[in-house]
Amino acid sequence: MPARFELTTRLEQSPDEIWAQVMKPALFLHVAAPLVRFKPIGMDDFPDRWAEGEYRGDMRLFGLIPIGWQAIVIELPDAQGDTYVLYDKGYSPVLRTWSHRISVKPEGGGTRYSDAIAFDAGWLTGFSVPFLRLFFKHRQRRLRSLAAEGFASMKG
Repeated sequence: MPARFELTTRLEQSPDEIWAQVMKPALFLHVAAPLVRFKPIGMDDFPDRWAEGEYRGDMRLFGLIPIGWQAIVIELPDAQGDTYVLYDKGYSPVLRTWSHRISVKPEGGGTRYSDAIAFDAGWLTGFSVPFLRLFFKHRQRRLRSLAAEGFASMKG
């Protein structure tokens, strides 16, 4: 049975500033670490900016324990009103379906950032939910910290 959840956080920067960061694979790599580290498969590095298409990454828990590969399938629909949206409709040997929707929209002079996740990992789904919730809470905590410093560690 598929599982779904959504997590939201508020950031002080404008939606345009946050969206510019979301479009950088470097942000994805930064917020996932050190819990999960991704290394591109079939290319030296992920691109500087996401474009629609499929990318594959080798995943390692804490950068050490292999946990398989994941296809990251980026879709970039047109902005929906004042909301930017990025979809990752990826898959892996374990994930039958994966849909991760990132939305970025104005809220109270800053930005409301949301991760909406829906997935099906067959009989592993129930076991995966606690880890994935923890992982996305970790990502948002790292995003808030990075935003609070003005994305300084992302520059250069």
